[in-house]
Formats: sequence, structure tokens, C-alpha cells
Amino acid sequence: MKDTCNTNKEESCSITDKGCRTSNSTENLGEYWCGKYTDVDYKTLGWYEEESTPSIDIIVETKVAKNAVIFNVGAGSTTLIDSLLEKGYTNLIANDISSCALNNIKKRIGEKQKNVEFITDDLVKPTLLNDLQQVDIWNDRAVMHFFIDEKDQDNYFNLLNQKVKKNGFVILSEFNLEGATMCSGLPVKRYNTEMLQEKLGANYKLLKDFNHDYKMPNGEIRKYVYTLFQRIGL
Repeated sequence: MKDTCNTNKEESCSITDKGCRTSNSTENLGEYWCGKYTDVDYKTLGWYEEESTPSIDIIVETKVAKNAVIFNVGAGSTTLIDSLLEKGYTNLIANDISSCALNNIKKRIGEKQKNVEFITDDLVKPTLLNDLQQVDIWNDRAVMHFFIDEKDQDNYFNLLNQKVKKNGFVILSEFNLEGATMCSGLPVKRYNTEMLQEKLGANYKLLKDFNHDYKMPNGEIRKYVYTLFQRIGL
């Protein structure tokens, strides 16, 4: 299957706004992804959602408090942050390896960024994220499927297990087994619910799962599996 996600040249970019934490260890991959967000209008990128559904619906369904810690991994320039702020959530964390991507969110939300912490760091080689507080919700849309090496997958889930509270929630939304094999010029690993459950292990209970056809800005379809788990053990 051909890759129809946007591919652009690499370009370096940095962010200097207060309220952002940036890890130097992310430099190379950060430059790669910064190129994706600076060469073209980010609203045309293959993973961009004008409205971040069904992610927002799942988060609301968890019934966490408005001041719950909601951690959006690989957030990019997602509008999910905007939607959560509009719904009154006040303790958001947006992570990405690209400072440029996060800067787009900051520009959009303006003064509301007081309720968002921005952390530029690598999920599989974390530095700043090692000091992250425990979270009530770990939300991942279209991030983990880029980690095709088993070591990277292990590092990702090790971090997840360290940071999700007992009774906290994990939302994993990745390409399903009928989905694309490449995105943004990179290979991806496709998943179904059972594979995600195996990665999380017995300490997580599946609450909800469904397949979802996402329509890209260019009109093409990407097939996802959405899952909601709750941590029941440590």
C-alpha cells in the first residue's frame, strides 16, 4: 500500500516560549518531525483532525474529574487539546518529539496554555518524561504504531507502566490490521485489540474497543483500532 501521508524535507526548528520543557536528546528525530510541521500547512497533514473525535468522546466517557491529569503523547498539533480546554479540563500535558508541532498548539490556544504543560521529549528514549508525575489518562492516537522495533515498544510500555495511576485509563488508537503499512515515509506496526492487550498485560482491563475509519484531509481513509483500558493492578 502506498504512503499517502505527507512527506517533506527535514527542517530544524525550536521553541522558546515559557512553559515548554525540551530534551536535547530528541534533536535528530525532532528535526525530522519539525520538517513535517513547518514545510506545509499542518492542517493538510495526513493525521490532522479538525475535530478530535472519537478521542474526546472516549475521554469524556471515563468520567475523570476536570482537574485530572490527562497526558497526550505524541500530541503533534492536535485539536484535542483545544477541545479538552473548551470542556473545562484544566490539567493537560502535551508531549511530542517536535517542538514545532507543540508550538502550533500554543499559538492556537493563547492564554489557555496556562492549563497545559508542554514537554518535548522522546517516548522511547525519555529524559524529561522520567520525572513526569503519574497521570489519570494516557492518550495515544497514531503514535505507538511508529515504534516497529521491539526494544522501542518495550521502552514505551515501561514508561506507560511507570506513569499511569492505579485505576487510571489508557487510550491506544493505532492503525488496525487493515490499515496502512507506511505513514509519513516511515514504516508502522499495525495492531488489533488482542495485540494491544498483550502489550499492556494483565494489569489492564479492556473497557471498550472499536474500529474507526478516519478520513484524511486529502479524502483518503485510514483504518484505526480505538481501545480504552483501565489499570486494575500495579
